[in-house]
Amino acid sequence: MKKPSRREIIQAVATAFGVAPSLLEAARRKNIPIGVQLYSVSAVASEDLAGTLAAIKKMGYDGVEFAGYYNRTAKELRSMLDDLGLKACGTHIQLATLTGDQLQPTIEFNQTLGNRFLIVPSLPKTNTATLEAWARTADVFNEIAEKLRPLGMATGFHNHTMEFQPLEGEIPFDYFFRRTIKDVIMQLDVGHAVHAGADPVLYLKKFPGRARSVHVKEWNSAKKAYVVGEGEVKWPEVFEACETVGGTEWYVIEEETRAFKGVEGIERSIQSLRRLLG
Repeated sequence: MKKPSRREIIQAVATAFGVAPSLLEAARRKNIPIGVQLYSVSAVASEDLAGTLAAIKKMGYDGVEFAGYYNRTAKELRSMLDDLGLKACGTHIQLATLTGDQLQPTIEFNQTLGNRFLIVPSLPKTNTATLEAWARTADVFNEIAEKLRPLGMATGFHNHTMEFQPLEGEIPFDYFFRRTIKDVIMQLDVGHAVHAGADPVLYLKKFPGRARSVHVKEWNSAKKAYVVGEGEVKWPEVFEACETVGGTEWYVIEEETRAFKGVEGIERSIQSLRRLLG
């Protein structure tokens, strides 16, 4: 007997309880808040952070992911977020800030900020040139994760395209997450994965529960100006995997086509994402 699809299951439940299927899907998906990576609007945020954050809140975002702190203290940033009702849903920082004497100040800064997810967005060549280097890097992430766990915090790694290019007979992305413990977040950047020819759904299923934060980014090889839903990503399948096996706690929009002015790109992105989510 053919296994019923998610949509068929939702339709059956909706019929049984007299509820519109769209309402059931919307209610389920409201459990995953939407954030935005501030790198998407770095130019305007650098000029007017308060105004940019206010605009982000007005668009309907629930949180922001940092990529730099605009010469503000953690206390100042937390106050700005609290005043607007925004959450810190992550930060992109270099691996060096999570090791040695830099780890404790990083922890304290993010505790004040109210941020739990310390994500490394890229690694130097010394960490990625060989499989042996990737193995050592995985060990470092494991050690950091063990230290963060009692604090209710976690570290993770954010992919670009190079992590899906074969290296010594392995795919570095696979190799790294096989060698790291489950506490290490797989912040899957969907657009970069599709750009590299990888299937994001496969990875969400392959490493269940580890995509606690997902970068909702589109990829379109035929045009320069596009937002979520206007490219080659199969979003219904991605969202289903996030919501069923991925362990996803945040959808984080990152719009980096640089085809839009000011905050237009992230505004169009959240509007499109809402349509996709129903």
